[in-house]
Amino acid sequence: MSDSESENFSIDNVSDGSESEGYELPVKKKETAAPSKAKVTKAAPAPKKATTSKAPAKPRVVSGASKKAKAVKSTNGTDMDVDDDDMMNGDGDSDVGPPKTKAAPKKNKTVTEQYQKLTQIEHILQRPDSYIGSVEPITQPMWVFDSENKRMVYKDVRYVPGFFKIIDEILVNAADNKVNDESMDTLKVTIDQEDGTISVYNNGKGIPIALHETENMHIPQLIFGNLLTSSNYDDDEKKLTGGRNGYGAKLANIYSHEFTVETACKAGKGFDAAKYKQVWSKNMSKVTSPKITANPKGEEYTRISFRPDLQRFHMDSIDDDTLSLLQRRVYDMAGTMKTVNSEGKKHGKDVKVFLNGERIGIKSFKQYVDMYVNSAADAAAEQSGAANTKPTVVYERINERWEVAFTISESGSFQQVSFANSIATTKGGTHVASVADQIAKSLLAGIQKKNKAATVKLPAIKNHMWLFVNALIENPTFDSQTKETLTLPASKFGSKPTLSEDFVKRVSKTTIVDSILNWAKYKADQQIKKTDGSKRSRLNGMTKLCDANNAGSRNGSSCTLILTEGDSAKALAVAGLTIVGRDNFGVFPLRGKLLNVREANHDQIMKNEEIQNIKKIMGLQHNKEYKSTESLRYGRLMIMADQDHDGSHIKGLLINFFDHFYPSLLRLPEFLVEFVTPIVRVKHGKKYHNFFTVPEYQQWAEANKRVNGWSAKYYKGLGTSEDKDAMAYFSDMPTHMIPFAKLKEDDRKLIDMAFSKKKVEDRKEWLRNFVPGTYLNHNRDEIPYSEFINRELILFSMADNIRSIPSIVDGLKPSQRKVIFGCFKRKMKSELKVSQLIGYIGEHTAHHHGEQSLTMTIVNLAQHFVGSNNINLLFPAGQFGTRAAGGKDHASARYISTYPVSLARKLFHTSDDPLLTNLTEDNLKIEPEWYMPTVPMILINGADGIGTGWSTSIPNYNPKDIVDNIRRLMKGQELEPMMPWYRGFKGTIEKVDNKGKFLCSGVARKVDSKTIEISELPVRKWTDDYKKQLEDWIVGAEKEKTDKDKDKEKTKASETFVKDYREYHTTTTVNFLVTMSEKDVARAEAEGLEKFFKLTTSINCTNMICFDSNGKIRKYESPEEILEDFYPLRLQYYQKRKDHVSTEMQTELERLNNQARFVQLIVDKKLVVSNRKKADIVAELRELQFRPFPKINKAKEAGETEAVVENEVDEDEIAAQVGAPTNADFDYLLGMAIWSLTREKIERLLAQAKEQEQELLQYLKLSPIDLWNADLDIFMQEWERIIDEDERELAGTKPKKKGITIRTRKSLTMAKRRKDESDDSDDEDFASMKPVKAAASRKRDEDVPKPRVALSKGKLGAAAAAFAGTDGDDDEEEGSEPPPRKRVPLNGTVSDLSDSEMMPAPQAKAKATAKPAKPAAPKPAATKRKSSSAMSESESDGHSKPAPKKKQKTLDDFISKEKPKAKPAPVKKPVAKKTKVFDSDAESVESDKASSSNAKPRTPPPKRTAVRAKAQTTQYVDLSSDGEGDKTEDKSDVFELSD
Repeated sequence: MSDSESENFSIDNVSDGSESEGYELPVKKKETAAPSKAKVTKAAPAPKKATTSKAPAKPRVVSGASKKAKAVKSTNGTDMDVDDDDMMNGDGDSDVGPPKTKAAPKKNKTVTEQYQKLTQIEHILQRPDSYIGSVEPITQPMWVFDSENKRMVYKDVRYVPGFFKIIDEILVNAADNKVNDESMDTLKVTIDQEDGTISVYNNGKGIPIALHETENMHIPQLIFGNLLTSSNYDDDEKKLTGGRNGYGAKLANIYSHEFTVETACKAGKGFDAAKYKQVWSKNMSKVTSPKITANPKGEEYTRISFRPDLQRFHMDSIDDDTLSLLQRRVYDMAGTMKTVNSEGKKHGKDVKVFLNGERIGIKSFKQYVDMYVNSAADAAAEQSGAANTKPTVVYERINERWEVAFTISESGSFQQVSFANSIATTKGGTHVASVADQIAKSLLAGIQKKNKAATVKLPAIKNHMWLFVNALIENPTFDSQTKETLTLPASKFGSKPTLSEDFVKRVSKTTIVDSILNWAKYKADQQIKKTDGSKRSRLNGMTKLCDANNAGSRNGSSCTLILTEGDSAKALAVAGLTIVGRDNFGVFPLRGKLLNVREANHDQIMKNEEIQNIKKIMGLQHNKEYKSTESLRYGRLMIMADQDHDGSHIKGLLINFFDHFYPSLLRLPEFLVEFVTPIVRVKHGKKYHNFFTVPEYQQWAEANKRVNGWSAKYYKGLGTSEDKDAMAYFSDMPTHMIPFAKLKEDDRKLIDMAFSKKKVEDRKEWLRNFVPGTYLNHNRDEIPYSEFINRELILFSMADNIRSIPSIVDGLKPSQRKVIFGCFKRKMKSELKVSQLIGYIGEHTAHHHGEQSLTMTIVNLAQHFVGSNNINLLFPAGQFGTRAAGGKDHASARYISTYPVSLARKLFHTSDDPLLTNLTEDNLKIEPEWYMPTVPMILINGADGIGTGWSTSIPNYNPKDIVDNIRRLMKGQELEPMMPWYRGFKGTIEKVDNKGKFLCSGVARKVDSKTIEISELPVRKWTDDYKKQLEDWIVGAEKEKTDKDKDKEKTKASETFVKDYREYHTTTTVNFLVTMSEKDVARAEAEGLEKFFKLTTSINCTNMICFDSNGKIRKYESPEEILEDFYPLRLQYYQKRKDHVSTEMQTELERLNNQARFVQLIVDKKLVVSNRKKADIVAELRELQFRPFPKINKAKEAGETEAVVENEVDEDEIAAQVGAPTNADFDYLLGMAIWSLTREKIERLLAQAKEQEQELLQYLKLSPIDLWNADLDIFMQEWERIIDEDERELAGTKPKKKGITIRTRKSLTMAKRRKDESDDSDDEDFASMKPVKAAASRKRDEDVPKPRVALSKGKLGAAAAAFAGTDGDDDEEEGSEPPPRKRVPLNGTVSDLSDSEMMPAPQAKAKATAKPAKPAAPKPAATKRKSSSAMSESESDGHSKPAPKKKQKTLDDFISKEKPKAKPAPVKKPVAKKTKVFDSDAESVESDKASSSNAKPRTPPPKRTAVRAKAQTTQYVDLSSDGEGDKTEDKSDVFELSD
């Protein structure tokens, strides 16, 4: 070609001209080529001549400007880019050299002169930052290759980024060729430092030597001599190369004096085999004609040789620093060039890399990483002089596209060496972050498991990581043309760099975890030091501190700081200061328990006010080694806590604090002092004796139990002591103030064992070795820390476990057992407010843990929703919580009431009570050690709890399965495996493995193509929590985690697939209707609805921990093992029950026989009792061998119920106390009524004795298994009734999916209102419940035995009371049956008659005037009345309202009816008078008194104003009517009881 220089400018690569679109520049064409007044190069006209000799090519970018605007062309035929902000002084030719740094002086310019257009080459040369980076030399630390020592070196390097970039572009092109051609196996790089030339050769596939049809030039010339030309513009094609924007090698050409391309290719489609060579010069402004020769051997290669324009980089030559950087880059190629094709599959041979003719020994990425690691180790060894220790390198080839290596960063900051498609991403990017995040998150989990106290965030973990990443990325994107940072999102990588578990484990086994923890500790120490105290005389801002007057002064070491347990203890200490003065004693109250600093994180310690206050008051300095207390404000610290278990824990926590942060202080003599106060004081007159531990007192009491006159008082808290006690304590300082001994290393191990969560197994072994009766003897000069841990603190740990872990015998924890004991002792038969019950239990069971904890215990015992109790022992009268919030939505204790369900006394039989071992506390007989239930309640209701060293988790099981297995044990058969079972749960529970793991699944079904119904959730996944999950699926937006997790990265966006949902729940059931797209429904079905909607949870039976019958903690492997442990004990107690009951029956038989013989002797006048002294009569009775029976209190316990005459002689009481026989032992004979001395009484006594004897003989025939089976039959009958009621209730409470709107009386017309009042059949809400009520009534009639037709007069009052809803006896009576209730969770104690069935009796007048055509009155289902608890409150003054006087049916008439069809006329007979009274506890007590027909009616008590104004007559329904009363109003089935 004649003018080959112009060929570079024949392609119109124009900008879009968006800033000047539509604007025509008013300039003539000849002025475009004319030189302007601004400085221009001489070579500018040359391109114009070339332009006129050759038509320009069709432009690639079409602008929106008019044709006149398109006529404005630069000399090379491209559109101008006008910079509105800067005045461009373009250099048209590169011969002029680099641009001058000093700007020309500003001149007055025309508009044409001011706004200029540069060619792209001119723009690249004048604005290199946008293309190759800075052309100014910079100095920064970098890894370079040390050619002398053959290793990588990290040092400060002075280089020009732009120069480095243009060379790097050529190297990356060679690496790209390996991806495109698997046959490439050689890369040769030659760097001539003296000549300043660089050559890069690869033997991969050559460039096709063919003429481009559109651009009319050869392909090599097109791609190396024309900007914005590339083969990487097709974004639909997944490429793994580094080129992207079409600059690349052209930039190296533009910034070179000479640029030569040599390539050879084989024959291909449309071209022949040939060799090609072409040379560009003067910054790509000139180009020679290509030299094309034959290629007979079919060689393929490409060689790029160029001599950079060093002056443009402000360089004279390639200096040593730049050379070492370029050499490192060649080593990069050796370590990172992958034998992977564009599909990510391995192909071809490894590439041999040569540098200046010498082959580089690096053959893999792992070897390349070792170069860095070894070099860093060598440098560290040289600097420290220590032996060279090579850090551990963890390497993994994740897949064909990803290689990752990890080692520890010793610099304290994150380090990375990364490559994306062989491009050195020196600043990292998304590929590095993807790998670093995985490692950091896994390490964070391991660190938190190893040391939860460490405050570590992800960035801090990354600062200890040195990562090496070599990745092939599909169509990578970078932050700029310099390609220092990969910006492509991880989702578009084309592959996932998922690290294997083995890699993560190997990383965690390196020293990085220890390095991170050490760093965290160092940072924490630095911050904690900021809160250090100082020795100063006055502290401000602590109003609760009673500072010693000498604290912080030169006499501060003589001062003692008293730390008390709360403000009340502070008041006691201040009272004691009246004895010792305030100069040397200070007092400060602690709020609750001190933080366990051994397990607390840095933030918790920094924010803990108590710890900071102690540091300031004492003047403590962090990490200081104390040799004396001279630098402290106080020289001693005294702990003044309660003598109970919690007080011991507070002492231990304070010791733990000083051992963890200031162990040197504990090594000082008498630094830490314990202030001990008596926990029990016994007095006898003016004499008293103090006991500092309960075991000490118990030993003394056992030794002196026969000694009378001593009274004991318990001092559980320091607040129990009075001021005079405090003065006595401080007056006797040697007795009450005991110092701790010097701290030893063995002591430190014990303290760590007691408070470190890492020593769980050691702590378990420590507690297993506990011996009951252990206590710390305070009669010593000093207390060793080991003695405190092993003899006092262990008592708290055992008490904590006892409070948290249930007994296998009754399945109860102590607080639950106290509640059950209180209810049984009070013999509750009716509702009582929970708040009142709490007070009763606290009074009678010595409960010391607050009302709130007792409230929660009662509430939990009464809950019966799915996931709570299978059998609730208490009845929930009120809102006790629902499954919507897991029971947390219960009402306050003052609003809800409860009482034991009927099943409670079937589980905990009264006959077993005398066999139990009751505990004693505060001289009070409290709950038993454990109850003995009929079936193991630990399996029925399960248990969860966390104690010290142990935790427990036992699921619920089906009572029927348990009973079946018990009966298998009775028969000697093998047990059947039991599955977890929850009452009311409609989902499935499946066994996963043989290790005790089960899968619990909810219920979901497809309604239609767009709707899914969720009708059950997994056990203990509450409705409200799942609703939040559904809302997350609806929103689908990326959400921030809670404040606790702000240090973590944002959670992944929730997948959006739920369009909407509707709720149709009840308090017992769950029902969500979820609307989705058809595609998502299909996807959910394919995955499984339960799994897709997260309706599965796991139930583990691997942590079943209980206290056995001997009080030892034991782990059970299966529920069958628990049952096998329970069975022999329960059978043993049935034998004990049989022995006890038979003994009682025998005793009763003897009593009856003695009474009959006694009366017979008197009647026969063989024994004279009148006009004789009691002592003489008793002596004669002894001679006649009458058996003596115990005194009144013993007699009642033994079953004596008849009234006896009390002995008024004090000598009998004294004799009874010492166990001697007394005259009162025969009161069961001498106290008999006068009318008993008759023949009738003798006959009755003999008949009773005979009957008693027969019963005893029959009872003795029963075996323990027979007794157990009988109890099991009763239990199962009651349990089946409960299940039936649950099913009926579930059937009657189905939610309506077609709701109604609110209706008020005001909104209705009068006609409509009358219609609604007269006939409610149209009301769907109430109509739907009517058949359910009838069914329930019929079922109750089948379950409850019908009353007999004929009743004796003696039982008439009891029958009347039974029909009235009570048993007619006092509420405290144990044996009476509870009043049945219409529907209760366990249906134990409320009347079967519903509130709606107890309606006022109709007036006689209304009966007479009733018309059949008139609409019936509203049905009773819509009416309500007050509950028994409400009545108890409103009528608590003990008065009842008299009923209106009118003609009434009698009870006898009602009872005498056999069938409801028979309706005889009412017979007027005397009826039992019934009076309702209320005791002081607001419990309803009803007593029935028989009255004769001529008896005068009792005057009714005065009315209270709080009672309802108008008395109403109560209507009752015949129980034997089979539910007919619910359908029609039967007047003959109504009887009334008058007051």
